[in-house]
Amino acid sequence: MAMNTAFLGLLQLLLLLLPPSLRDYLWAATSHHGVGQKLQVYHPIIMSAGISCPVLEARLTDAYTPSLPHCGELKGKGWFPLWNSKQDLVDHDYISCFEEQMSLVFDPVTNDYKNRPGVETRVPDFGSAYGFSYKDDSCPFCCNIKLRDELETLGYRDGDTLFGAPYDIRHAPPSPGHPSKVSSDYFARLKDLVQNASAKNENRPVIFVGHSFGGKLILDFVNSTPLAWRKQFIKHLVLLSPTPSTGFMEVVTNLASGPSCIHFDAAPHLALRTMWWSFASSLLSLPSQAVFAHEPLIVTKHRNYSAYDYQHFLAAVGFSMEGMLPSTKLALPTNLIIEAPMVPTTYLSGVGIQTIKQVVFWDGNFDIYPESVFGDGDGVVNWNSVLVFVNELKRQHSSENILFKFIKIPNVTHSEIAIQDNSLKIIMAEILEANS
Repeated sequence: MAMNTAFLGLLQLLLLLLPPSLRDYLWAATSHHGVGQKLQVYHPIIMSAGISCPVLEARLTDAYTPSLPHCGELKGKGWFPLWNSKQDLVDHDYISCFEEQMSLVFDPVTNDYKNRPGVETRVPDFGSAYGFSYKDDSCPFCCNIKLRDELETLGYRDGDTLFGAPYDIRHAPPSPGHPSKVSSDYFARLKDLVQNASAKNENRPVIFVGHSFGGKLILDFVNSTPLAWRKQFIKHLVLLSPTPSTGFMEVVTNLASGPSCIHFDAAPHLALRTMWWSFASSLLSLPSQAVFAHEPLIVTKHRNYSAYDYQHFLAAVGFSMEGMLPSTKLALPTNLIIEAPMVPTTYLSGVGIQTIKQVVFWDGNFDIYPESVFGDGDGVVNWNSVLVFVNELKRQHSSENILFKFIKIPNVTHSEIAIQDNSLKIIMAEILEANS
């Protein structure tokens, strides 16, 4: 008993040496009396996770003409989970049907992307922190699940003080010349969610916590709102390895070899490449000329491709979609614009992980997996791109004396930043500091 008392006393002394937010979090985590006496839930939190995490449901109408007979077996039977479980798709031999029903088509009349005829889709559980889930059992704490559990341990409650904003992974945020009805509707729902979460919590502004593509969507949403609105309703942004508009190489490898975020062990890695090409989101965050300049990104025996050569590269890999002209639809990052959110922001990113900076298809055969040349980053996003993006956000915030904090975390990967104990403690400390 005396030893336990002495240990707790020493622990308290050590905790006093830590920053207040981290000290409170660690003390609450080790306290036998629970967190309620040490921490107070104050600002509501809205979470968004990476591009593999939202669920998508579909229903098939009479207008749907399946390419294979069994792909039409669910026609007229209501909503079913289209993108929720990899194993279900494999067990029901549904991967080819999944590819067909997930694919978008470009409508030149509306200048927008839409579902194939006869396929209707929806994102379930909007507003819930449980609206994100990993699609197999290999990573049970991915998709901010461990982070959500930690917040609930501190007293946050789903639908009361904790919320989620799942999205349709296939669509890109609207931009000049590139409208998106789906994304515009999503932004409108997200604005309502922010206001409702605030009203439910004594009109306190919300804290956004977004990882990867979810972090990018949060940034794009915030920048789409009037400055006066965001200053009233947004307390803080906590961005966990957001995919930057300055670009990164995985976007290129996904276009060449199929999506790494949607992969089935039972199917060739190229099986979903054509489906991925149909997504408006597949063309976001290509490595920008401002960061990558004329550095060869794709190397072949007869030609190299840099950030200035995307149209030629896409033609070489066979990128095409009925009704779509890549030369007119591709938003080339020639005129890169980085817009800071102009609300208090904490940006956290891993570093020190091998990250692809160049791929080699020596024989020019894009139907085989390439060799890779590595540089620094978080395993997904290149470090040089992170630095350019962060420095510009910081510069804009500094000009208006708005808080911007950048935290680099050595040796933590893009996908595990909210899972590894060390980085999770840092994230929780920052959330608690924003919550004060």
